Amino acid sequence: MGTILQLAIIFACLAVGEAVVMLTGIKFPSSIIGMLLLCTLLKLGVVKYEKIKGVANTLISNMGFFFIPPGIAIMLYFDIIKAQFFPIITAAFISTIIVIVVTGWVYQLSNRKKNG
Repeated sequence: MGTILQLAIIFACLAVGEAVVMLTGIKFPSSIIGMLLLCTLLKLGVVKYEKIKGVANTLISNMGFFFIPPGIAIMLYFDIIKAQFFPIITAAFISTIIVIVVTGWVYQLSNRKKNG
C-alpha cells in the first residue's frame, strides 16, 4: 500500500481527534483522541495493521525527533519551573510511586486470574 494512503489513514484519525476537541470543547489533547480512534479501528479490524505498517514503523523509529519541539518549548517556562520547582518535583515523585503501586497491583491481579 502506498505511503500516501498510509499517511492519509493516520492523519485522518488525527483530524477526527482535532474535530472532536473543536466541536465539544473538551480539554483533552486531540492527538490522544486520534490515537485512541486509530487503536479502536485497528482492534475492530476496520483498519488492518498491514495497511499502515510502513509509515507507523517509520514514525515509531523516529519518535525521539518528535520530542524536540516540546523540549525546546519548556525553555520558555524556566522561570515558572524555577518558582514551582518543589511542587513539580513532589508531584512527579508521588505520581511515580502511585503508578508503580497501581501497575504492580494490576499485574498481581491479572496474574492471579491467569493462574487461578
